[in-house]
Amino acid sequence: MEQENRRRRRKNLPMAPKREDRALEEGPQEVVPAKKRARGRLRRRWLVNTLAVTLVVVAIAVSAFSLAMYSYYTSTILATLESKVQTAAGMFRNYTETTYLSTARQFINQFEEKTVIEVQILSGGGRVLMSSMMDISGASTHSPDVAAAISEKKVRTHIGQDPDTGDEVISASAPVVYNSAVVGVVRMVTSLRQVHAQMVRIVAVTSSVGLVILVVMGVIASYFIRSVLDPVIRVTETAKRIAAGSYGVQMEKKSDDEMGELVDSINDMSMKIDQAERTQSEFISSVSHELRTPLTAINGWAETLYNGEVRDAADVKKGMGIIVSEAQRLTRMVEELLEFSRMETGRFNLSVEPIDILAELEDAVYTYREFFRRKGLELAYTECEEELPIISGDPERLRQVFCNLLDNADKHGGSGGRVEVSVGREEDQVAIRIRDHGPGVPEEELPFIKYKFYKGSSKARGSGIGLAVCDEIVNSHNGSLDIGNASGGGCVVTIRLPIGVESV
Repeated sequence: MEQENRRRRRKNLPMAPKREDRALEEGPQEVVPAKKRARGRLRRRWLVNTLAVTLVVVAIAVSAFSLAMYSYYTSTILATLESKVQTAAGMFRNYTETTYLSTARQFINQFEEKTVIEVQILSGGGRVLMSSMMDISGASTHSPDVAAAISEKKVRTHIGQDPDTGDEVISASAPVVYNSAVVGVVRMVTSLRQVHAQMVRIVAVTSSVGLVILVVMGVIASYFIRSVLDPVIRVTETAKRIAAGSYGVQMEKKSDDEMGELVDSINDMSMKIDQAERTQSEFISSVSHELRTPLTAINGWAETLYNGEVRDAADVKKGMGIIVSEAQRLTRMVEELLEFSRMETGRFNLSVEPIDILAELEDAVYTYREFFRRKGLELAYTECEEELPIISGDPERLRQVFCNLLDNADKHGGSGGRVEVSVGREEDQVAIRIRDHGPGVPEEELPFIKYKFYKGSSKARGSGIGLAVCDEIVNSHNGSLDIGNASGGGCVVTIRLPIGVESV
């Protein structure tokens, strides 16, 4: 901040307010962690969506049930009225027109349900002659069921508002036919007040049940959301720790479902990142050491020869030989690193052509035989008795594989004093084996021996990427590279390449 203010003074710019001053100007602010806000929003949104869907389903269910009950009640009442009025009208047909009224009055007086059902006896013109509820004699009714019954000479019904009283009713009218003429109408009417009251009770009960269901669903949804989100939050926090550099951290697996599989994947990723990080650190340290060693020798001998400290011709030749040898060693290391870089960036290509694999292998053996002899190491090559067919491949890359494996046999198995190379045909493949008689590879390290940067417990010099490059080259030829311990001691590397020009 002070440096910024000094810069502003030099440029005649206004001073930048201090952090404390800005805080005082802005006033106190409540800081809510973003993590908690995100969690709360997700929980709330999930819960609201769940309850909204439940509320819609409950509302539809309550409405459908209420409508079904209303339809059931009205249809039952309507069927009862229709049956009763039809029975009464049929009874009146057995009487003459003069005895119709007296019979009707007797029927009304004996009707048992007249307290809930009003019975009206109407004339053929629709005027009320008598009623079981009140004296409305002489009045005309305008209910549509009466007019329809008179005109159609059939039982007709009506549900809705009574045109004369304005009440919600259910009515049924049956014509009394005498000598093919309508001499009267029997009408039965009942109010829908009790039905409406019953529907209010039904809606209240079903709504209460729906509310209980909504509360229960809220509790269940909260528990379910917590059971799902809490593990996700733990996974997120662990992933953030890994992203922040806490490689190798592990989570506790609490279930065997999809979340458990996710935890396993996170744990596996964490271990692999940790292993890759450590392997990379070891690689950098190893490469730095490997580069420093030959450079030290080169610089030492170059300074010695430049200063004229060595005048004997044999010593000068020896020093120059060391410089050349170490320079070649640096060149091989740089080539390995370049090959590895090409593989990592997808720029690893092959120049495929028909090749004599036996000739390529013999060139590599001849190159290393003299080098091994000077180190006191025997290189035994078993020549193939049969003629091997031409295969398809990149001769330079395959020769690089052979030389790299022979160099590894020297570094890791040279203490055995002998390296054996053999080649032969196995069905539709060419098998090349390179074996040393050194200490071999620990069994627990064999699965990782071809991993990039992996050196295991070996103390031999090297970058740890040579075998990874060899494996990539052989795989690019549709072949395989297997490394194992030989019976009797030592390590054996087997290269299998398919026969045929069309194999690559």
